[in-house]
Amino acid sequence: MSTLSDLVYSQGRSSEADVEWLHRLAGDGQLLADLAFADIVLWVPTADDSFVAVAHTRPGGAATLFYRDIVGDLVRPQWRTQVREAFQTARIVDSASPDWFEETPTRVRAVPVVRGHGESAQTIAVLTRHTNLGETRTPSRQQITFNDCADDLFGMVASGDFPDLSAPTSPRRGAPRASDGLIRLDVDGITTFASPNALSAFNRLGFDDELEGESLVTVVTGILPSKRQFDESLPVVVTGRAPWRADMDARGVTVSLRTIPLRDRGTRIGAILLCRDVTEIRHQEQELITKDATIREIHHRVKNNLQTVASLLRIQARRTHSDEARDALTQAMRRVSAIAVVHDTLSEGLAQNVDFDEVFARVLKLVAEVAAAPNTRARTHSTGRFGTLPSEYATPLALALTELVTNAVEHGLAGQEGDVEIIAERADEHLEVRVRDTGSGLPEGQVGRGLGTQIVRTLIQGELGGTIDWHTIMGSGTEVTIEIPLRYIDRPKS
Repeated sequence: MSTLSDLVYSQGRSSEADVEWLHRLAGDGQLLADLAFADIVLWVPTADDSFVAVAHTRPGGAATLFYRDIVGDLVRPQWRTQVREAFQTARIVDSASPDWFEETPTRVRAVPVVRGHGESAQTIAVLTRHTNLGETRTPSRQQITFNDCADDLFGMVASGDFPDLSAPTSPRRGAPRASDGLIRLDVDGITTFASPNALSAFNRLGFDDELEGESLVTVVTGILPSKRQFDESLPVVVTGRAPWRADMDARGVTVSLRTIPLRDRGTRIGAILLCRDVTEIRHQEQELITKDATIREIHHRVKNNLQTVASLLRIQARRTHSDEARDALTQAMRRVSAIAVVHDTLSEGLAQNVDFDEVFARVLKLVAEVAAAPNTRARTHSTGRFGTLPSEYATPLALALTELVTNAVEHGLAGQEGDVEIIAERADEHLEVRVRDTGSGLPEGQVGRGLGTQIVRTLIQGELGGTIDWHTIMGSGTEVTIEIPLRYIDRPKS
């Protein structure tokens, strides 16, 4: 399905500022649908004097009219005249009589979406409200208040006052919705209506009286503990003077608040305050933060322990008198150090993914310094890009490449000068790495049988499910090719 941006830009009549405005409005589509108890559809003009639907939101507390998604469809003939009139006149246009949609009586309201004020104001789209009249019943006081709030917001959409670009975007998980709790404030901050869910939320905070007729600032002041810090934006939110969000904590309960100031032709007439008990959600978020910090500390301690082990191996290697034992201890030290590099990188961030290009740059430097013999001059360099890999891929791959580069320096370039090149090529489904040296090469068809070769085979074939191939380059040198499938890595959703 095409995104809102794709659909709007494909018509060639909207700017980036228009698209941002429409994204903000579509982001509050659920609020408008829930308050109006109706389907909300956003239309933008096309080049052939019609309109195409770019967003659609169904109500949470009423039956939808559109059981199939209409995003991307052209406006139906029975609505086109009404939508065009709202777009051209920049006025709200109501249907003169009930409209029938698939044998269901409906009422349609077309609202011009205006961006800017005064001479800079321009109509960029039309919002339609489709009310299902087939379920008409005597409205409750809450439904009447919700509809009044919806009408106020529709008026603000038509005057360029909603959405408000100064309001914060991308709210934290648990943002309040109309069904979670709604409070209507007048221009002085006095509560004129509180839904049952809103009253329950404040009761859990410690307020046992009725909210209606009370100053919300006074109520909140009485609830909050006197010696505890509170959200600095809370006073602005509970007075209804600015479109902002805040959390309120008392008695172990956390309530999330969002204020939408209401205006009539630029003059503030009150506010809508949405509230939701997010105590459990905030506890879960805190637990995740604590777990993330614990995981980072574990990686940090593992890195320190591995570095300590590597240091002990290095000391032992220096004290031994056997060349064979010294080589074995040095190789073990190098392997432990390579694993420590991965844990060091993981300890610096919350994600359990690592930038393997950064990890390998550190590993390559470590290997080149340790593996080179006094009469060997090896120049190591890498090309291409590994990209980001999960920790379960990064550790075995770092260790395998450590072994391959070490073998290339110690055996391929033993007693001579040459180059070791590491080439990484990453595609969507696999990662290919080639380790190439300019040394003496291997006899064709023969592969080393030492511990390093066994380790590489185990890591690449066993742990990563990949393939590995050794062959001699024409002329001189050896090239080792590794191919690792990446189909099991979770990719970010576009």
